[in-house]
Amino acid sequence: MIQIAICDDNIEELSNMIRLIDQYKSSKHLNCQYAAFQNGFELISALEKGKRFSIYCLDIIMPSYTGIAVAKEIRGFDKNAPILFFTSSTEFAFESYSVKAINYVLKPISKEKLFFTLDEVLELIKTDEYEDSIIVKSREGIQKILISNLVFAETIGRSVFYHMLSGKVIECTESFNAVCDSLLKYDCFVKTHRSFIVNMQYVDIIENHQLTLQTLSKIPIAQGKGREIKQRYLAFQMEGQ
Repeated sequence: MIQIAICDDNIEELSNMIRLIDQYKSSKHLNCQYAAFQNGFELISALEKGKRFSIYCLDIIMPSYTGIAVAKEIRGFDKNAPILFFTSSTEFAFESYSVKAINYVLKPISKEKLFFTLDEVLELIKTDEYEDSIIVKSREGIQKILISNLVFAETIGRSVFYHMLSGKVIECTESFNAVCDSLLKYDCFVKTHRSFIVNMQYVDIIENHQLTLQTLSKIPIAQGKGREIKQRYLAFQMEGQ
């Protein structure tokens, strides 16, 4: 399911985008949903509540909260999702690269222009389907877990619980040491405690004895490891710059 966020303060432009996306999904028989926002505050509020999108379509010139500013906030929640800028001015083209936007499209947005742009983005997303993942055997059967969707894992008794970005929890019976060995191959994971391993992409606040995730989960930090965890997190963030 492709989830598209559309953000434009001009209601006519927003309606035009919605109409064209409806035409696109019908012509491509695409399994797609979209959400429309009339300003950046509404979009960021949705992200703060846990909503995520496959593609972000942003107007740049919006009062109070420009598309560039919104994109910088989006990158705090999602470092990789494609961001498309739609604007009537070329003056922000250079700034668009600072948030790793993949395209900068001048208005007015025509059917041909939008269809071509979305074709390119979906091809990119299709390529990303081969992103890092692990295979686990749960009570529901064999499952593939994308690393980018795994917030943290914990062990309770003989079970390991994988906490997903969607809120889903996958329970497996396996060795937590083996799970950690598998996940620590990826730079985004850190073991904070003998029973927890966390994806640093979703860290919000780090304290001496616990960290809080963007999903509001609170994860304990083993005694004496607070400084090490903070250093690991800072190093991870610097690598992503």
